[in-house]
Amino acid sequence: MKEKPIIVQSDFTVLLETKHPKADEVRAKLSAFADLRKSPDGLHTYRITPLSLWNAASAGATAESIVETLTAYAKFGVPAAVVKDIRTYVNRYGLVRIEREGKQLMLRCDDPEVLKAISAYDSLRSYWEPSPMDHRHTIAVRLTERGSVKQELMRLGYPVVDVAGYQDGEPVPIALRASLRASGKPFGLREYQEEAIEAFYRGGAAAGGSGVLVLPCGAGKTVIGIGAMAKLGRATLILTTNSTSVKQWRQELLDKTTLTEDDIGEYGADRKEVRPITIATYQMLTHRKSKDGDFSHMKLFGERSWGLIVYDEVHLLPAPVFRATADIQATRRLGLTATLVREDGREEDVFSLVGPKRYEVPWKRLEAQGWIATVDCTEVRVPMSGETLEAYRRSGAREQHRIAGENPAKLDVARQLLDEHRGTPTLVIGQYLDQLGALSEELGCPVVTGETPSAERERLYAAFRKGEIGVLIVSKVANFAVDLPDAAVAIQVSGSFGSRQEEAQRLGRVLRPKEGNNEAHFYALVSEGTKELEFAMKRQMFLVEQGYRYRSVGWDERRADGLSATPKEGEQAG
Repeated sequence: MKEKPIIVQSDFTVLLETKHPKADEVRAKLSAFADLRKSPDGLHTYRITPLSLWNAASAGATAESIVETLTAYAKFGVPAAVVKDIRTYVNRYGLVRIEREGKQLMLRCDDPEVLKAISAYDSLRSYWEPSPMDHRHTIAVRLTERGSVKQELMRLGYPVVDVAGYQDGEPVPIALRASLRASGKPFGLREYQEEAIEAFYRGGAAAGGSGVLVLPCGAGKTVIGIGAMAKLGRATLILTTNSTSVKQWRQELLDKTTLTEDDIGEYGADRKEVRPITIATYQMLTHRKSKDGDFSHMKLFGERSWGLIVYDEVHLLPAPVFRATADIQATRRLGLTATLVREDGREEDVFSLVGPKRYEVPWKRLEAQGWIATVDCTEVRVPMSGETLEAYRRSGAREQHRIAGENPAKLDVARQLLDEHRGTPTLVIGQYLDQLGALSEELGCPVVTGETPSAERERLYAAFRKGEIGVLIVSKVANFAVDLPDAAVAIQVSGSFGSRQEEAQRLGRVLRPKEGNNEAHFYALVSEGTKELEFAMKRQMFLVEQGYRYRSVGWDERRADGLSATPKEGEQAG
């Protein structure tokens, strides 16, 4: 029998041997309560953190199940101190609760010593409500400080379970269409979509009604959000990333529910409609006339008696919206995302203010079931010419990243890849507008950037969906909430440093299920011998955690052989 595949270290890191026959099985279990930190070929490093344990606990894991998993696969056993601390952290989830007693909010803890320690924190004193009652297990909380208390206690290491319940909000009849959409196509919730909705709703109990649902791009997160809206039947404010997403939410609501045009409002620059179902962008809410001015559109949170706030792509929630969210803890809150990773490190604020992770479905599970496409991921290492390399060496770090990203030699690689996949709907994705403009001119393909007028952008997206355009070049404006279901090839020519969330979203552009073999290709072009290779490894980390394998090929070595061959067994980011 082979040795076990992991080593659990006393600093809460877990090393996984990726060549082990059980590596994929173990990776799937580890990712439920640990975060991947390093992913060199052969040995991946995971880190168990308080937040990763609390998210696991909120999704139903127990300390014993986590310890059992580690023990079952650990080559040298699990250090006693690690076992003890896992139990301590997991058992803290649910130890402190916010409950309602009549019109009063109470912070309850069954351990008097813990409650005594909490009551002594100076940072919390202003949040307590004077109370004539002497409660050994409770502290009265000011109604207006429900979110702030949860945020601060999270920072102090005590995740709060909020069971104080929610305001009902304005009733709005919303029903999902039975069997057929308005467009005439078949419609019905998939099993995992129903599971996700119920994990959020929890039978209407006070323990439900807030939290984050984590599913891959292409899995139908919008449909899940609509299903939650139908379950509650209340006025809903939907916050999303851009104007394209606003229109897509509107179309999906009209196509899959009994809502009418008059029920749905768009709150944006052109029109500011506040209707029973209102859709706005984060950018609109955070707009202000001057740097120190007020966020004049934050008033939208109080424009109606909302029964639900939906945060689409919740990992992009801006800081000012966090502050507003702290004030509306009596309103149900649903976060939708493909990844809990935030590049600003504010995952704890999502947990405390929007809610913990309620449901997550592994990407590879949905791939195996045919709900998303199978994707072949290839990192293509492209050399730089002598002149470009010299300019790179003379430059500072930020300029080096740009020079490597805009490496002119990438144009030849993109051209050959397009030739290899001729006839397949393809997206060429990049970071730099000058580079995208040059690609558009050289390849004769249209380009969409943030500078493209909204009407023209929608026209090009529609033409791509209809097959009138076979190749579309897009900037980061297409990273989120762009529905191009037939795209089966993505060629990433440049990216935002080491952004894991961006890599996941860009791969997500080709994840929608495909007719026939249900296969897609994702190429990341990186400049050989530059820091872009290091950033690429960081960018790929989240997808490697999900079970995707990148094969790395050198452009000079494979120029004559083509790049779309089947990846070698076991090759991945490294």
